[in-house]
Amino acid sequence: MKNIRNTLIVISIMTLFAFILTGFIEAKNTTVQQYEFEIVTVIESVVPKGLGRSRMIAKTEDVDYKTATTVRMEEGEKDKSKDDKRKDIRTKAFEETKLLNFYNLGGIRFNNIATNDAMVKSKLNQMAADGWELTFVSGGVESSGDKDPNGIYLSRYIFRKPI
Repeated sequence: MKNIRNTLIVISIMTLFAFILTGFIEAKNTTVQQYEFEIVTVIESVVPKGLGRSRMIAKTEDVDYKTATTVRMEEGEKDKSKDDKRKDIRTKAFEETKLLNFYNLGGIRFNNIATNDAMVKSKLNQMAADGWELTFVSGGVESSGDKDPNGIYLSRYIFRKPI
């Protein structure tokens, strides 16, 4: 009886050790999947009488965020001074698709909304066909308040594709 118990303990310890060892070996050989990201931003004007501008922005040129980043140290000290003017960091190459405004002189235009939806759907379908996976959508509304009826509706579609 004592031999059986000792044998079971030894087998259990060896099995546990094998599982742990296998886990470490697999973890060592596992590489982290890396992705490339793409963002499509849709800005739709909510401005009476059709005076706003609505656009879909995509395919911006690649920039390095570090060129516009300052690392703050202590009380006013900076790691590197990034005194670049906004005009110096602004991208000048991007894809801009015109969209229709929500309003015209007659009021809200539902067919404009349907047209914009069709344009955005076309872009999303093309991105999917090109191998991009939609991973996140963020939406927001900006308005200055009751006295000013102007505003924008912004949607960001974030895609990824394995590198």
